[in-house]
Formats: sequence, structure tokens, C-alpha cells
Amino acid sequence: MRLQKFLSAAGICSRRQAEQYIRQGRISVNGTVVTELGTRVNPDEDRVEFDGRPVDYDQELIYIALNKPRGYVTSCRQPGDKLVLDLVNISSRVYPVGRLDKDSTGLLLLTNDGRIHHHLSHPSFDHEKEYEVTVLKPIPDSALLRFEKGLPILGKKTRPTVVHRLSPRRFVIVLKEGRNRQIRRMVRKVGNQVTRLKRIRIGNISLGNLPEGTWRFLTEMERNVLIQNLLTEE
Repeated sequence: MRLQKFLSAAGICSRRQAEQYIRQGRISVNGTVVTELGTRVNPDEDRVEFDGRPVDYDQELIYIALNKPRGYVTSCRQPGDKLVLDLVNISSRVYPVGRLDKDSTGLLLLTNDGRIHHHLSHPSFDHEKEYEVTVLKPIPDSALLRFEKGLPILGKKTRPTVVHRLSPRRFVIVLKEGRNRQIRRMVRKVGNQVTRLKRIRIGNISLGNLPEGTWRFLTEMERNVLIQNLLTEE
């Protein structure tokens, strides 16, 4: 099979990302760096490495939903901080999909499937992410309307979104983009401050009643929808 298909099937990355890695000289086959996109490999005979590490074609692909507590960081390595990976007690290595601020809580996905990681992290795929937001002061309808229509932050207007009020100081917002600390910046833009931010949904995956600090494997239906969406958009 083609090398980029091999890397995708092994869960390293999407086929498009694999092409970039090949061009960058990060992939070797049987000890030789490969930069030709048409290269073909035999999964049963050839030894493929990514950044010097062997690629296991038969690895078990793992998909996890975690309810991140406040005070944990989503980086894989962060000296002096508590890591979300410390909350997941499995032998296989998984990676956080996207980020949640240290002070934010809620749904975080972790996987060793590079295709799904790219698929959910890249802004071009327009995946919905839903958040419950609590603010310091009662927030007027006019501010929520500005969120819905979009407002300028970091020199660029945010995309239109969906907002539902829950109480005078609480609302739900659905984003299809993920700029740095976007919701906190939007709230500051209307003269208020976020006191609690909780992600409750990513695409078809909902947090539900998963206790804070715990995790679960995705259901078969959840995995199937993720993979079907990937195949549709690749």
C-alpha cells in the first residue's frame, strides 16, 4: 500500500498530514528516509519509522472521553503542573485532542489515532464544541446577541454561533472554531468575566454524567460516527 495510507491506517495521522511528514523527511522505510509520495510498503515485511520511532501497524486504537478537573493541563509534558494524562490509568499511550485551559473543566478526548486527532483538532472541519459558561455579573441579552452575530477579538471577528441562556449569569454557547481563550476574551469584550467554563460536548460526543476527574472509553456508536465522519471528509 502507499506509505501515506499505511501511516493513516496505523493511526499516526491523516493521509494529508502523512504527505507533509514524508516531504519533511520524517519517515523512513527499512532505515532509509523516504521523501517520495508514491512510495509503497508491505506492512508484513517493511519497517516504517516516524521521527525514529517504529510505527506499529497493528496497534489497538483507543478513544477516551475524560471529564477534566480544574487545575490540570492538557499538555503531554509540563514540569510542575498536574497533567490530564495522569488521570488515565492505561498502558497504551494516548494524546489529548485539542486543549482546555488549566482553569476550565469538562469534556476532553484522548486517542492514539492520529487521523482522528487531526480530524477533530483542525479548524477546517467545523466540528461543534459546546460549553456551559458562568460569568461574574448578570449578562444582558444584548451581549448574548453580540456573541451570536460575532464580535472582534485578536483582530478578527468571531464566527456566528448559537447561544442559549440558562440563568442571569449562565449560558450555553456552541463554537465551530477554537481561538486561544476565545470564550473568555468574548466575555471580557462585553465588560464581564468568566468564573466557570465547562465543555459539555464535542461533535457527537457528550460529557453526560461522567464524574469530574474520571474517564470512559467511547461507545461503539460514538467511535463509528467519528470514523464515518473522517472517511467522509478525507
